[in-house]
Amino acid sequence: MSAISVCRDEAGSAKQIKVENEMMTNETQEPPSLQRYAWISIGAAIATILLKGVAWWLTGSVGLLSDAIESFVNLAGAIMALWMLWLAEQPADEDHPHGHGKAEYFSSAFEGFLIVLAAVSIAYTAAGRLLNPQPLDAVGMGLVVSVAASVVNLLVARLLLRAGREHQSITLEADARHLMTDVWTSVGVILGVGLVAVSGWNWLDPTIALVVAANIVWTGWQLMHRSTSGLMDAALPPEQKRLITQVFDRYIEHGIAYHALRTRQAGRRSFISFHALVPGRWTVQEAHDWIERIESDLRTAIPNCHITSHLEPIDDPCSMDDQELDRITAYPRKADTN
Repeated sequence: MSAISVCRDEAGSAKQIKVENEMMTNETQEPPSLQRYAWISIGAAIATILLKGVAWWLTGSVGLLSDAIESFVNLAGAIMALWMLWLAEQPADEDHPHGHGKAEYFSSAFEGFLIVLAAVSIAYTAAGRLLNPQPLDAVGMGLVVSVAASVVNLLVARLLLRAGREHQSITLEADARHLMTDVWTSVGVILGVGLVAVSGWNWLDPTIALVVAANIVWTGWQLMHRSTSGLMDAALPPEQKRLITQVFDRYIEHGIAYHALRTRQAGRRSFISFHALVPGRWTVQEAHDWIERIESDLRTAIPNCHITSHLEPIDDPCSMDDQELDRITAYPRKADTN
């Protein structure tokens, strides 16, 4: 409900208009662009490719080679992320009235696919080296270079993860988790190469590369699963559901109930729809004002959300005809509507 109501007196009318204009501004205000984070990720990927490539060239380690291959995946994922973030930030149009936010899920799914593809390449290379172990060269210098690349990834991953959580961007979260996987991968590879240098067991190098490949597959699967859930209009997370029901709980004592509460997320924007049940004796103006308060509280609890509400008289049996829209296990109605 966003129509500007006509109030009885001039002062009240001005106040109502001001409040509702603020609500409309809060709902329609565009969130800040996140493309700069994708550019940072691209720069980090290029830097780590160069560093890890040098480390592999110095040592001949297939483990370090697998680490460098994954950085190419990071670069491809970062480029895809930049494209999808740009697309997701495009305004709604006639063909996409709900915006383009779901484009972010394509980015995370694509990155998950690239991760799995990289794992296959790493496993293939490692299997050949396992059958034909080879000694490593210049281990010390190679490890120093690899550690430097890992530090770059760690710093960028923490930056992207913080930004992704703050702005509810699955694209940045996916990129950050991929980079963190790269960091842990590097730690494993560095440890393996160090053990080879100390023990002389050359078979450790490809063995650790195979373990790295298995870990990468798991990360890729998780990203693709989460992206599929987003494309299938999965509900908001449980912690956000609790915030929503807490808002409605505050209005029970005022005679307002609710049902048919549904949520979904499309990239950075959340969508909430519900049916509000109010006393039938209320005027349209009175009911409108109360629902505006509820929607305002919901926007405070769930930033950057789009709300669709439907008003029904609580004492009219016809208001209960749409009970099949309820999801009782997820959203129990908290008021007696009889």
